[in-house]
Amino acid sequence: MGKTSSNQRLPRAKGIDMAAYYTVKECESRVKRIVLPDRNRQIVEEFITILGMKERFKEHDVPIPNKIVMFGPPGTGKTLTAFYVATRLELPLLLVRLDAIIHSHLGETASNVRKIFEYAKATPCVLFLDEFDAIARTRENNDEVKEMSRVVNTLLQCLDEFEGDSIFMAATNLETELDHAIWRRFDTKMAYSLPDEKERDQYISLLIGGFGQEDQLQSIAASILQGSSYAEMEQIVLKAKRKAIIEDSLLRADHIEEAFAEYQPKR
Repeated sequence: MGKTSSNQRLPRAKGIDMAAYYTVKECESRVKRIVLPDRNRQIVEEFITILGMKERFKEHDVPIPNKIVMFGPPGTGKTLTAFYVATRLELPLLLVRLDAIIHSHLGETASNVRKIFEYAKATPCVLFLDEFDAIARTRENNDEVKEMSRVVNTLLQCLDEFEGDSIFMAATNLETELDHAIWRRFDTKMAYSLPDEKERDQYISLLIGGFGQEDQLQSIAASILQGSSYAEMEQIVLKAKRKAIIEDSLLRADHIEEAFAEYQPKR
């Protein structure tokens, strides 16, 4: 990960930076094998197009979108999308560290949330918060409703005041547990699901790349990995490649099968 300059030092809590900082080059290196569903690719392209036409939208008094929430099962590409958007916008990405901003005293948590948003307002970046529900959980039927309300209220204020050249992106696997007021603050929403056949084939092709393989391996692998997330497919194919390298052989179906059995993806 890249380092911020001394005059752009990240806010700290518990003695550590509140976010991990990734340079544009580091973001670019992470998205070489991204597969976006057609609908989400369209949303991202439109979002980026609008940001490149700010003056036209200002002329018509139409607000510029600057907040994206992504939701769906784990391992389906939400985090990778944040790196992709940062790459396309040529902005560094700040991956918020929940272990740093969440404090046993929730008053401190609210203060930390404000600090990281203030940093993003002053320093152009893509501010990304994964597991967003940890601080944006609904205030209804919450055992710590009073203290949690303070965090959610602060977050609402930060979202309302968020402006400038930065983008805020959030991801959650539990979108139904987000506070309704938080949900309404996002001008762009992207749904994720397990890859379909087309997306699975495309991703497996990217994962195998130029690695030597036996005939028909890709279609066999696509069948074996049906129902797997992108994250699961990546780990299984990498494990299979290691087996092939150890044997100094082509990548074979039995390597994929053995890797699948060893990885034991949840179903």
